[in-house]
Amino acid sequence: MNINEDLLLGFAAALGGGLLIGIERERRKGAGRHRAIAGVRSFALVALAGAAANVTGQPLLIAAGAFLISALAVVAYRRDQTRDPGITTEIALLVTYLLGGLAIEHPIVSAGGAVVVTVLLTGRQALREFSVDTLSETELRDGLVFAAAALILLPLMPNEPVAWALGTNPRRLWGLVVLFLALQAAGYMALRAAGARLGLALSGLASGFISSTGTIAALGARARENPALGPSCVAGALFSTVGTIVLLGIVVLTICPAALPHLAPSLTAALLASVAGAGFSFWRQRHTEAPSLTHGRAFSLGYALGFAALLTGVTAAVSLASTYLGETAAATATAIAGAFDVHAATASTLSLAMAGKLVITGVRTPILIAVSTNTVSKVVAAFAAGGRRYGSEVSLGLAIVVAAAWLPILIFD
Repeated sequence: MNINEDLLLGFAAALGGGLLIGIERERRKGAGRHRAIAGVRSFALVALAGAAANVTGQPLLIAAGAFLISALAVVAYRRDQTRDPGITTEIALLVTYLLGGLAIEHPIVSAGGAVVVTVLLTGRQALREFSVDTLSETELRDGLVFAAAALILLPLMPNEPVAWALGTNPRRLWGLVVLFLALQAAGYMALRAAGARLGLALSGLASGFISSTGTIAALGARARENPALGPSCVAGALFSTVGTIVLLGIVVLTICPAALPHLAPSLTAALLASVAGAGFSFWRQRHTEAPSLTHGRAFSLGYALGFAALLTGVTAAVSLASTYLGETAAATATAIAGAFDVHAATASTLSLAMAGKLVITGVRTPILIAVSTNTVSKVVAAFAAGGRRYGSEVSLGLAIVVAAAWLPILIFD
């Protein structure tokens, strides 16, 4: 057997992981005849045993070691006379053995696994409080629904256009449902963590980088469900437009930096208008007493399905219109695409400019048209999800942003 640096590193990682987990268990081991079965020395020795067994390359020896540790854990559990014995230490001992064996070939993975195990062991009280006291039964059920939608149903959806979905891609359609649920859940978690005023504003700003339209619809659904949160939802919706404008500038810088001088006045004006509108909406709540926060639903599956169905119908209608209109001009094509994703429409226009099919000075108008049509989609989402009052307030802020984006053209051209 050759002793090299990799072998020494593996044993070092195994020993370090065993000591780390063992120190945490030693602090909870207790004393007297009711003390736990293993402490820092036991965990270190078990990790080294796992590493040594792996070095031999004998599968039977590795399995025998795991069986022996499991048998010792069973004996210790049966001898434990406390009212709530638990099996955490016993399971941690077996995991430490496996991590020790893993350290020979994958020392970094083993070390990372030891850190994760220690964090889980250390966070016992926090995890228990979160599971029992903080997390409600409804929130747990919503989490399971979201996990099933994202991890089970989404991969099973066909990834190509089908006739029964009006020619749309079912996986992308269901992905939109999952995104809408995630945005609603993000707003709910922010609401629980930071309160209505600050939490929804921060959530709206962050979610705006993903989908401002979806964010506006998600906050509208929350405002309709709880009218007391209406002003905070409006502020969050307007903050989402800030994320849209900032991401738009990043797209321009990434794809076609040469177009930035032509778009900078409009983007700057739109950004200032969106920040001012969102900031004013946030400021005017300074004397408003935040509603008391209680456990509730993290999202509304019905609203998510309805929003996706509405967008699918509009997509089909626009597709038919596009078939008859044809791509007669870049502005027409960009306007149609911008109704659904302003960043994709902008990227398409800038790509045409980079390919020489569109002059750099000609990208401004199609992109602003895409911003305008995308705003129309946001207005529809605001009224459909949040009702008249929410829709009116959000639409006013959106209209100011669009007007600011067009203002430099009207003044300087």
